[in-house]
Amino acid sequence: MKPINVGLLGIGTVGGGTFNVLKRNEEEITRRAGRPIRIHTVADKNLSLAREVAGDGVRITDDAFSVIADPEIDIVVELIGGYGVAKELVLGAIEHGKHVVTANKALLALHGNEIFGAAQRKGVMVAFEAAVAGGIPIIKALREGLTANRIEWLAGIINGTTNFILSEMRDKGLPFADVLRQAQALGYAEADPTFDIEGIDAAHKATIMSAIAFGIPMQFEAAYVEGITRLEAVDIACAEQLGYRIKLLGIAKMRDEGVELRVHPTLVPARRLIANVEGAMNAVLVQGDAVGSTLYYGKGAGAEPTASAVIADLVDVTRLHTADPEHRVPHLAFQPDQVRDLKVLPIDEVITSYYLRMRVDDKPGVLAEITRILADSSISIEALIQKEAAEGESRTDIILLTHRTVERNANAAIRLIEALPVVSGKVTRIRMESLQ
Repeated sequence: MKPINVGLLGIGTVGGGTFNVLKRNEEEITRRAGRPIRIHTVADKNLSLAREVAGDGVRITDDAFSVIADPEIDIVVELIGGYGVAKELVLGAIEHGKHVVTANKALLALHGNEIFGAAQRKGVMVAFEAAVAGGIPIIKALREGLTANRIEWLAGIINGTTNFILSEMRDKGLPFADVLRQAQALGYAEADPTFDIEGIDAAHKATIMSAIAFGIPMQFEAAYVEGITRLEAVDIACAEQLGYRIKLLGIAKMRDEGVELRVHPTLVPARRLIANVEGAMNAVLVQGDAVGSTLYYGKGAGAEPTASAVIADLVDVTRLHTADPEHRVPHLAFQPDQVRDLKVLPIDEVITSYYLRMRVDDKPGVLAEITRILADSSISIEALIQKEAAEGESRTDIILLTHRTVERNANAAIRLIEALPVVSGKVTRIRMESLQ
């Protein structure tokens, strides 16, 4: 049977992993797909690297646009990254009637609505399992495996760099800056780690998952994004003492009023499985009304884990290559005319619990003033620690865990607490989720 011809755009870490896994497992993949899948052409600016990885028998070019226009190519795999030339190439491939496989979460989070619309009009597929959580098949689970469910919420550790940093801060009590340098030395963090540590990478992925889970358009611009750069080792230690661990979570929740879409450091009860995901691993917890909670765990990055997802998409596209476009799984799980433009709620309308730490004068009546402010804001207290002042110190820390409340109420209470003359500096606030 005639092979499916693939044009591979970019043969860096993931591209090289894709080429190697496809070659190593060629027989198994062919048995699954029903016909051979062959990389016909590789496009990369580094021609010598491309030739070194691909060897002979594969066409090599530095002109990616020639690949998307090549009539011999059936599927284009975009592994360039970013959303400049990558967007042009993906839209160009679609215009030429090519199916597309991509690992580009930023491109989809920002331009997915345009890309999926173009693919729908041309009757081609855009597959993107590798865009979220590396080798974990979370996209397939949301699009197909959980299709009988009304998804209520999902929460994921979807950035390995930040999870490694938080794990090391907890294990060794080190400050953020020291662990970030260690992560860079080990290759877990880029020289410029901004997208990871500021939560942007996780927000791209949470945006994609929320669209599939709830049948809504991509709305990255409406997501609330907060990274881990302001986290202190003292708060990680206090959370542990209270029976919690701090994780950077991407969270999406369906509510009657709209959708919560947010990324931020989060206290999670230590007894939850997801709280025990350590190092650079990823995990996504999904709550469906029929199935209950399901957890998806594995490597969220790396050459071969991500290649696993890329090749799974290639197999899916190969199987459905000749299928009627109307009978394929929709890009966002819901039929295109059933995608609902629901409002993403601003962070002020989010409902959650809070960890609050404040530096206060060590004298009678201080705690009473603080609890009065919280009570007046309809915020009840779940747990409290008041530390003894160190010898010779006139100030100490109070740590509070609250019950669930609307964020605007928490913000108003924090402003009043910070205005008290007995409170020094800013209140440290970290959101909490029970994930039940």
